[in-house]
Amino acid sequence: MKDSKIKRELIKSFKKHRLENISIKLNEKIVFLEGTIDSYEKYIIAGHLAGRNSIIRGVVNNISYPEKKKTQKKKGKDEFIGSADVVIVGGGITGCSIARELSKYKLKIVIIEKDEDVSCGATKANNAMVHSGIGEEPGTLKQKLCVQGHFLFEKLSKQLSVPYRQCGMLIVITKDSLEDLKLPSFLSNFLAKYVIPYIILRRGKKIKVPLEKISRMKILEIEPQLTDRTILGISSPTYGVTSPYEFCIALAENAVENGVDIRLNTEVVGIELEENRIRNVITTEGKIRTGWVINAAGVNADEIAEVAKDRFYTIHPRKGSTLLFDKSNAGYISHNLSFFQFPMKEHTKGGGAMVTTHGNIQWGPTAIEIPDKDDLSVSKDEIYDIFEKYSRLLPNFSKKSIIAYFAGIRSATFTEDFIIEASKKIKGLIHVAGIQSPGIAASPAIAMMVADILKNEGLTLTDNPKFEPLRKNHLIIRELDFEKRKKIIEKNPLYGRIVCRCEEVTEGEIVDAIHSNIPAKSLDAIKRRTRAGMGRCQAGFCLPRVAKILSRETGKPIEKIMKNSKESQLFIGKSKCLLEETDGD
Repeated sequence: MKDSKIKRELIKSFKKHRLENISIKLNEKIVFLEGTIDSYEKYIIAGHLAGRNSIIRGVVNNISYPEKKKTQKKKGKDEFIGSADVVIVGGGITGCSIARELSKYKLKIVIIEKDEDVSCGATKANNAMVHSGIGEEPGTLKQKLCVQGHFLFEKLSKQLSVPYRQCGMLIVITKDSLEDLKLPSFLSNFLAKYVIPYIILRRGKKIKVPLEKISRMKILEIEPQLTDRTILGISSPTYGVTSPYEFCIALAENAVENGVDIRLNTEVVGIELEENRIRNVITTEGKIRTGWVINAAGVNADEIAEVAKDRFYTIHPRKGSTLLFDKSNAGYISHNLSFFQFPMKEHTKGGGAMVTTHGNIQWGPTAIEIPDKDDLSVSKDEIYDIFEKYSRLLPNFSKKSIIAYFAGIRSATFTEDFIIEASKKIKGLIHVAGIQSPGIAASPAIAMMVADILKNEGLTLTDNPKFEPLRKNHLIIRELDFEKRKKIIEKNPLYGRIVCRCEEVTEGEIVDAIHSNIPAKSLDAIKRRTRAGMGRCQAGFCLPRVAKILSRETGKPIEKIMKNSKESQLFIGKSKCLLEETDGD
């Protein structure tokens, strides 16, 4: 289809939605939108209208709206701080998966991460499901890589010594599943019992993912806490659950063991070209000479594409809020549970109720379009919406056991698919953008695809004979039997000092995290590695003790110990010092 024909169709569609004042330009199947609009909601509608046609490569949405923020550009430094064969921008699960995959070859690889640790973006704030692919749009790159990746997860998790449970997913169809259609009950029940299950089973068969229809009696036997309005279920046994931040950290640590360099608290602010080829990456810490850049920057991927002079997509942030419950509910459910609703909400699989790898029950996430890429707030209404949705599935579940809520930002493009390709304009630039759900499940396959792209683009990939696929896990004292604990404590008494009572984390484990090959330099970094602070009291007891250990081991005064970044100071001084005022005040 020619650009001119696509443009005519878009103009007609925009007019139908009363968006006539928007300028539409097309170039090589890329849509460019300009103009001014009165709400962010219309900005999102315009972007999705432009990206709806499957032939569209990307949508650059430059429409202005009232809440739109101006990006503040940071300054880079001119001095050279090193060189690399490949620079990976972004230390989330995608960037770290790619780094670990490329460490199989004789390459000098550098990860640039703007935060104080790896896994600090969407990776650490999602519901941790390793999707099977049945919830993705058929024929998309998302679906293809999700199916491939989720079959690789068990082996990879064993190699990296990270938790993974293939507990399966139950898609639950209830008497409320089709209520939005407002059909007569006899017709609604017929569709729920015979038509919907057939469609789902057929979808699984097409992508060779095993599915099974389960009767009402059997599903209530498997999950007795489900609502008595349950009609039947569909079992997807290859669904799994991981600990996404632990998986990402393990990928990064194994990559470092295999020679990868990681630069934290470092932001890419520019890319220098020479005859349309990557020459240097400019960061807030200095320049890195390289010929290859992999743009895996998550919500900031479009900004990196912009500085590389090859932006053909816009990232629109989609927030997902999640509720976490106390381990006192352990055993309440044993599978990932998905409440089937039709019609389904666009651009989301709907989340689920699940058991984490550490035994907590988790509900969510939501899917809300927001204008701010840094908005991680969770509103009262979002919490109520999650309770309302999943209470239909588990009506007797105790809501009082909630211990935490958090939000993550999905990196969605307006074509709503992954963008993984070599730049058509800049030699040496690889786009890995729009990696939203199911990014975790797809990550191993994404990494393999990127390696293939690099090879096809001319990068020599020579096997690294020293590559070590196995990562030795750090000591987890609570998982050892009495005799093993005793021997370890005799060698090092720090492993006998409990710091976090809820999760039984010892001082020795915290010290190990601080001195690991990717040092934990903040309270949250220690939390992600050891679980200190993740229990019922949410660090109410252990935070001061962890901070003291961090201060002692790093030599920093406790006032300099941060929660997670340079702007998260917890302490301002010793409390008695605050009383030492002059003039009798």
